[in-house]
Amino acid sequence: MATQGAAPVLGLVGATGAVGRVVLSCLPLFRHDWSEVRLCAEDSDVGSTHVVAGEVLSVQPLSEDFFDGVDVALFDLPPSVTPRWVEHAADRGVIAIDNSIVYRGRDGVPLVVAEVNPEEAARRPHGIIANPGATVMTMIDALGVLHRGWGLQQLVVTSFQAASGLGRQGISRLLDEVDVVAGKRDLAQHPGDIRRLIEHELGDSCFPAPLALNVIPFVGSYSGEGWTSEEVKIREETRKILDIPDLKVMATCVRVPVISSHSISVHATFSRPIDLERARRTLVEAPMVVVLDDTEGQEFPTPVDVVGADPRFIGRLRQSPDFPRSLDFFVSGDNLRKGAGLNMLQTAAIVARELTGV
Repeated sequence: MATQGAAPVLGLVGATGAVGRVVLSCLPLFRHDWSEVRLCAEDSDVGSTHVVAGEVLSVQPLSEDFFDGVDVALFDLPPSVTPRWVEHAADRGVIAIDNSIVYRGRDGVPLVVAEVNPEEAARRPHGIIANPGATVMTMIDALGVLHRGWGLQQLVVTSFQAASGLGRQGISRLLDEVDVVAGKRDLAQHPGDIRRLIEHELGDSCFPAPLALNVIPFVGSYSGEGWTSEEVKIREETRKILDIPDLKVMATCVRVPVISSHSISVHATFSRPIDLERARRTLVEAPMVVVLDDTEGQEFPTPVDVVGADPRFIGRLRQSPDFPRSLDFFVSGDNLRKGAGLNMLQTAAIVARELTGV
């Protein structure tokens, strides 16, 4: 383990997945925090190399020995195998930052957003820190600053989630479906035309319905009483990050035919009347938030315009005279960057400063 003043060692577990690749692309900004960076992944990628800040890093196999000498490890693994490796690392004194759904709701595991509640990273009795889901990450920076100003009470949201929310398999499936329907201008003349064509050509899908030329009002798994797991996560994660245990939340999650970048339509209600222009100034001044809002000039965020960028982009800011304590806006953000990989690295940097006493 790192000694006081010495730069710690970082391990990246799942380095070749969709999120892992984004971590690698962001890592040059944080390379100075670490004396060494190690990568590991599934067997098929072992031995492959990646250049990070001019340094060639080889992918090692995921094994118990990988964690020897590692101080902080970032995990992006399937939930089915996550507990084995995260808890093994934590038992060995490694601080584990996990991107799966496994630990986000657990007591004693902080759910950290670098700009919203960085102090929580130090409160980790089990040696584990959870990274929030990408959907919540899309809106939480904006909600955090608005909550500090006006006191958030209620939240009604509809998400528009990209295929990359299911990682590489989601991206591949959407692109395959687009290939199947491309150039077929006589499609969708009858119910089920597109479904029959795609299922005939591609077979079983990671999505519950065709995604090309379609939207799917069901993201995640069924959680009972009409809710999906993704909708439940929005409610519980937002409450935990903002420390509002009684926050009233209604969420509808929709998968859309976008490769990367989630979007959310937000209707937020506060304990005090909120002035639109003051709220706009607050958002303009917030870290990791860009206000792109000129409705008359048709300037607003869309997923294809924000992919690859770190901030959350907000537009369509408005307020109804019928709801003086409410604010509506549309927000888009890259779900693989700040929605996952970048926030993990930011959290790891917070921990690295703690370990070195900087």
